[in-house]
Amino acid sequence: MAKTALITGASSGLGAEFARQLASKGADVVLVARDRAALDAVAERLRAEFGVATEVLVADLTTDEGTDAAASRLSDPTRPVEVLVNNAGIGLDLDFAKNDIAVEERHLDLHVRATMRLTHAALQPMLARGHGRIINVASVAAFLPRGTYGAVKAWIVSFSRWANAVYRPRGVSVTAVCPGFVHTNFHEQLGLPPGQEGIPSFMWLDAPDVVREGLRAAARGTAVSIPSLRYRAIVAVVRMLPAPLAARLARTGR
Repeated sequence: MAKTALITGASSGLGAEFARQLASKGADVVLVARDRAALDAVAERLRAEFGVATEVLVADLTTDEGTDAAASRLSDPTRPVEVLVNNAGIGLDLDFAKNDIAVEERHLDLHVRATMRLTHAALQPMLARGHGRIINVASVAAFLPRGTYGAVKAWIVSFSRWANAVYRPRGVSVTAVCPGFVHTNFHEQLGLPPGQEGIPSFMWLDAPDVVREGLRAAARGTAVSIPSLRYRAIVAVVRMLPAPLAARLARTGR
């Protein structure tokens, strides 16, 4: 039986790249996002290029209905999922005081509540089988004072670090992948056209490289992976800075 991977936020960006690289290794894929047309297009490309089975699950993971649907698929004993990639995410303006609190709550639900619920749904059958991998896409923002976006990503890192320590000895690894700025459509969705994000060119990473390193880290059972030496160095330096200075530097870009 071919192994199956479920990827959230799979309609574009890092999610679509995770699906592509997992399919290239022979994994069947379950693609989860809100946009059926975009998911269908990704599924068709993967079937044509790699000959794998693809399944589309349209779900809004900020809602109970959406998370219930994805959790049900993960816990289905007749269709086991070997790899879960919690990738779905959104960005916000860094000015918490000015943001609509309903939008902030949706942001929290997607990054924290959905990640927690889907990890819980995947863990039980994985532990029963004695093997599985969970990848939680976080960000280097987890290590910076960067508004509620940094806060939710810090939760993902802390949760993944703990879960990996507890469940890796039982055969299930949990890895937080923490990229910096990546060439995807993420910033366009925040209303920032390409080239107008205010980020130096050397700070940008390519999605295939981020995903490749993230999958390697998960295969090794690494709890936290920061793709690229430049970002590992940045995180090390920022941790030594006074909080006010670190907060000013962390406001760069969106």
